[in-house]
Amino acid sequence: MLNIIDSIPDGLLQLEAAQLHTLLPGPTLIHLPGRARAPLFVSVLLHGNETGGWIAVRDMLQSFQDADKELPRALSLFIGNVFAAREGRRRLMDQLDYNRIWTPGDSPEHFMARQLLDEMRGRGVFAAIDLHNNTGHNPHYACINDLRAEFLRLARVFGRTVVYFRKPDSVLSMAFAELCPTTTVECGRVGESAGITHAREFVQSVLNLSDLSTEPTAYADVDLYHTVAIVKIPANVRIGFENEVENRAVDVRFVADLDHYNFKELPANTDWGSTSGSQHLPVTARNEAGLDVTEKFFACRDNRIRTKLPVMPAMLTLDRRIIRQDCLCYLMERYPLPERN
Repeated sequence: MLNIIDSIPDGLLQLEAAQLHTLLPGPTLIHLPGRARAPLFVSVLLHGNETGGWIAVRDMLQSFQDADKELPRALSLFIGNVFAAREGRRRLMDQLDYNRIWTPGDSPEHFMARQLLDEMRGRGVFAAIDLHNNTGHNPHYACINDLRAEFLRLARVFGRTVVYFRKPDSVLSMAFAELCPTTTVECGRVGESAGITHAREFVQSVLNLSDLSTEPTAYADVDLYHTVAIVKIPANVRIGFENEVENRAVDVRFVADLDHYNFKELPANTDWGSTSGSQHLPVTARNEAGLDVTEKFFACRDNRIRTKLPVMPAMLTLDRRIIRQDCLCYLMERYPLPERN
């Protein structure tokens, strides 16, 4: 399932994400040489609708080709779900999520993930970056799964907003954390030029780093958050939003600007939307241990969903498909920084 090659196929850098399937037979790992031998691993299109990372890396590689310049460091580029990219979808209905396959499993996707990890382990990977977009109103931010200094330093190259999480544990960054410093970066909405530029500059900056372990970390400039719960919508709950004009029967209507709650410290009693008369909560929240903590964070009073505690959400979206395939949001808290490296 994994296609491994040692050069950029002719014409690849002229393709949009939706066209990659015409040159690549499937998920593809491209090893490219550079002055420093330990490669930087970069992943794009784990979700086929998140095209910003591909555009950023494609344009960066094109600029090196145009200038006939050698990369400052070897690069191993993983181009993920080209079939979902063809359709502009996160994943196809018969596929597993490519960012949920990095733990043991028997599927072809799990086998591909193990093969890729073994390949990069043998190459002594320097660092790993997973490039993503999101569908809601979010700032650009980096995620890490390990609080060691080199992970924080890598994330800080991207920006001051850093999220530490341990669940879900089946993501690419969690697996690569056993091999090298790694971060997942969220570069805003698809198509936003600022996110593409930010991703490209970040990858180029890390390619030029000589040693993460000796790079200074400006701890005073880092805003670190910790994910404390994942909020999902049960499969039998019909969802809508309060600004919609169609007369659909739904169980919950969230406030129209729900995604503007992202990365805001919301006070207790913040209104998230209305229910269709039931006092049962139409959301579920589970902590990192998998325990149901819904009633710790949410209450339903007078047919309105409200928070019981101050919370800070991330990844809230108005896209029903993404809500179904992934989650409604994550809840976070501020997290203390390590005092020393």
